[in-house]
Amino acid sequence: MTTTYAALLRGINVSGHRRVPMPDLRDLVAELGHSDVVTHLQSGNAVFTSESDDEEALRAELESAVETRFGFAVDCLVRSGGYLRAVADACPFPAAELEGKQLHVTYFSAPVGPDRVASLDQAAFLPEEFRLGDRALYLYAPNGVGRSKLAEALARPALFKGLVATSRNWNTVAKLVELTRG
Repeated sequence: MTTTYAALLRGINVSGHRRVPMPDLRDLVAELGHSDVVTHLQSGNAVFTSESDDEEALRAELESAVETRFGFAVDCLVRSGGYLRAVADACPFPAAELEGKQLHVTYFSAPVGPDRVASLDQAAFLPEEFRLGDRALYLYAPNGVGRSKLAEALARPALFKGLVATSRNWNTVAKLVELTRG
């Protein structure tokens, strides 16, 4: 039995740094023995099917292969299509009523408890808001993440120290859900 996954690579192809061409990424994932490989955008989203049911093993394998092929380390997360659908379905904000740039999901390598964000005074950032989910954080930024003071506060390294975190806007979240439907 195969499972469809999305690999979410963190921090590649930003301002010409840590360049990973998507055709090369597709080839690399296929060379690892996975099938039905497609990529979405240049920001490091690869969808594939695998006989493995171990997301952590897939992550470690991909991180190692990327470092070997491209010469630099890249953190990544591998999540099943079922997980991605569950995160999208659990969105506490009215996603259908918002523009994709207004809503973001940050995926984490492990669960994030409320203690991690207890130092943030959410009321000080209104109308911007965030909510925690299953290894995810939902960010509503009505003026976009580029102007978001809350996004800036959430990006402080100390908040999520020890975790891999990578964010996607809602358009990409929805597209990955679509691409991973088995």
